[in-house]
Amino acid sequence: MYAMVAPPDNDVLWGRSLHHSHGGSPALTGVSLGIREGEILAVAGPRGSGKTTLLRALSGQLVPDQGEVWFNSAPVHTMGALSRERLRRDRFGWIDPEPTLVPELNAWENAALPLLLRGISHRTAKKAALEWLERLDIGACARRRPHALPTTQRQRVAIARALVTSPAVLFADEPTATLHRAEAAQVLRTLMAAARSHAITTVLATHDPEVAALADRTVRLLDGRRVTAAGPAGAPDAEGRSACSLSA
Repeated sequence: MYAMVAPPDNDVLWGRSLHHSHGGSPALTGVSLGIREGEILAVAGPRGSGKTTLLRALSGQLVPDQGEVWFNSAPVHTMGALSRERLRRDRFGWIDPEPTLVPELNAWENAALPLLLRGISHRTAKKAALEWLERLDIGACARRRPHALPTTQRQRVAIARALVTSPAVLFADEPTATLHRAEAAQVLRTLMAAARSHAITTVLATHDPEVAALADRTVRLLDGRRVTAAGPAGAPDAEGRSACSLSA
């Protein structure tokens, strides 16, 4: 066993030698990575490569079988369940592949829900939710319930809900997987712009190289392992830039 050592000061989130299995089948095998404050990091790889498991481990949704996860100077992997739940509620945002909204609540109420659960006043929570819905180009839908919205608008509400608390880290697990290509491109641009303008550290899981090219840097997984691939045209260069952007 090695002694626990906190991550470098410029890394807001850090995973070291992460191993995890689902029902005896390896999902992560020795994955290590650090994420800088304000960075947008793409975790790329085919379906089944371990992307979701890695995001869940980094966000404290699951405790890895082996390895360490640090958020700033806090060891997430040794926290109890309540502490990890509080961390997720107060510091992290999460976007699923499909929007999971409360059907009885309208769009702004769904977006405001994390603030209301914190005990923020109704008026303040509503104001913040409406501001995010406007930023995400669905302010006009604020009073509609989920059943009255198409999938792309429901996903924008889910994104607003994830961003309304101004999280330190936003985890986006294939956030446009259920959208048509043109809609996906628009939603991703809006999400990236919101993350950059608010300096929100973002971890984006994707199997699409064009989506990964929008990030500052890409980590690739294959069969639960981190792999280094020679960059094809459009892949980020050594400084994380890309000559290619996602077209509609």
